[in-house]
Amino acid sequence: VQLQASGGGLVQAGGSLRLSCVASGFSTDYYAIGWFRQAPGKEREGVSWISSSGGSTEYAESVKGRFTITRDDAKNTAYLQMNSLEPEDTAVYFCAVPWGYGFGSLKPENYEHWGQGTLVTVSS
Repeated sequence: VQLQASGGGLVQAGGSLRLSCVASGFSTDYYAIGWFRQAPGKEREGVSWISSSGGSTEYAESVKGRFTITRDDAKNTAYLQMNSLEPEDTAVYFCAVPWGYGFGSLKPENYEHWGQGTLVTVSS
């Protein structure tokens, strides 16, 4: 089981980025996928997750209305579209798959498999 996150980079405040999370070694069809981030000196926090069907999503309050999570199971890939980026969004972003089928959560302890992370830097 591998998760590969990509799409990070340096962007000015107000800009946009789209992160991708490609899974290999298993099918994502039955699993929720979550996005998390960790800023320097801070704990890892949940950003968003999407259910296995794609019909349910949840966002952290800090990103609501700015970030959108989607998935394409034909490509075994999840995406995080990030708009109106703020310097406070600067962090390493990780994708993850939870222990069980179906739904996810914003709690890192509920996730079993993690990608390596991609760095997002938002300049002011």
